Amino acid sequence: MIFLKKNILFLTFILFLNLHSQDLDYISESHENQGSFEVVSDFQSSFVDERVLEFWLPPNFDPTNKYDLLIMHDGQNLFDGNKTWNKQEWKLDEWASKLISENKLSSFIIIGIHNSGKNRWNEYFPEKAYDFVKDAKYLNDNKPALYADLYLKYIVDELIPFTKSKYLKSSDDFRIVIGGSSMGGLISMYAAFEYPEIFDGAICMSTHWPGAYVIDNNPLPDAIFKYMSQNIPKSKGKTFYFDYGDQGLDKHYSQYSKRVDSIFINNGYSENNFKNLYFKNTSHSEDSWSKRVDIPLKFTLKEL
Repeated sequence: MIFLKKNILFLTFILFLNLHSQDLDYISESHENQGSFEVVSDFQSSFVDERVLEFWLPPNFDPTNKYDLLIMHDGQNLFDGNKTWNKQEWKLDEWASKLISENKLSSFIIIGIHNSGKNRWNEYFPEKAYDFVKDAKYLNDNKPALYADLYLKYIVDELIPFTKSKYLKSSDDFRIVIGGSSMGGLISMYAAFEYPEIFDGAICMSTHWPGAYVIDNNPLPDAIFKYMSQNIPKSKGKTFYFDYGDQGLDKHYSQYSKRVDSIFINNGYSENNFKNLYFKNTSHSEDSWSKRVDIPLKFTLKEL
């Protein structure tokens, strides 16, 4: 009976994570003086279900100029709080335009990839990390469907080439950073680990190290860390940013901080290209992330 309850909790939390980031269908097309948006709603993929893409272009955008590229998960929550499920947003376009106008960062483009809704957890959990799960209660018929590898193929083999051909025509000499929060933080780490030749950095805010529901004897965090230890990219030219708060789901993350630190420090990373920051009195929400997202933007998109 205890096992049954735990698996119901596990599957219920997956459903919660999948539904939690849904929003309305309306898309804001432009924000005055803060760049412009181009929305693609019919991008066909051989790997994943169709989903909306929002491209934020900086002011005075010219595709023949050089731009870095920031790819963000849960794209429906980034730009317009009037249209999100919880009326919150990252204010990512405001921060980007501010940092660029103040010459704190070179110009960059943002792609906001809307999550798929029903398959959000399945696409965001680091798929190969599940190979390190040995608890029989989570294997065989109890193993969930995992689509992260297909999701990353969609980004690397389809989305990035499309973006290069339309928006990045000057050269291949630009940085690509991938980012997100919660499960979006996990898949951002996983993307940078699986494709170190593609991604120069990862922004992983309020990373959901429990992997799914927060329960006793959860095998997923240990599996994730074992995967990371065996697959961490070489440190040269890479930047990884992690953080966590102390309220809501974030209150469960501090216990994993030292292990995250050790994985990176023991593999040649330093404060110059790795951060794992704690923010007191902050919660697991877009409002909290919007108040500090300038920190990882400046850290990962800086000139090395």
